[in-house]
Amino acid sequence: MINYEWDCRTVDVYPQKDNYENVVYNVHYRVTGEDTETVYTSDIIGTQILHVDDLSGFKSFDELTNEDVVAWCKAAMGEDQVTAIETTIASNIEDQINPSSIMLVIN
Repeated sequence: MINYEWDCRTVDVYPQKDNYENVVYNVHYRVTGEDTETVYTSDIIGTQILHVDDLSGFKSFDELTNEDVVAWCKAAMGEDQVTAIETTIASNIEDQINPSSIMLVIN
């Protein structure tokens, strides 16, 4: 089984937008997968632009949590992209466990 951890604590903000301060518009994410039965891990990093046209649900930057931003990031990506990221991580871990190629050095 693979546990996935989404780290979305690094963000880009607009200092001022529509009478709000520090409006998050871009998320720098790192998704780490760890196989619970082995020591193998894999991660993917990237960025995700958020739509900030409607700020009716604005939350102050000081009140934001990683969980809030993870939810925004996943919503902006869509279910297919989230699944693709986690599937790639799982495939990378499987390749570590059962490599299709290895490097050897001749003496």
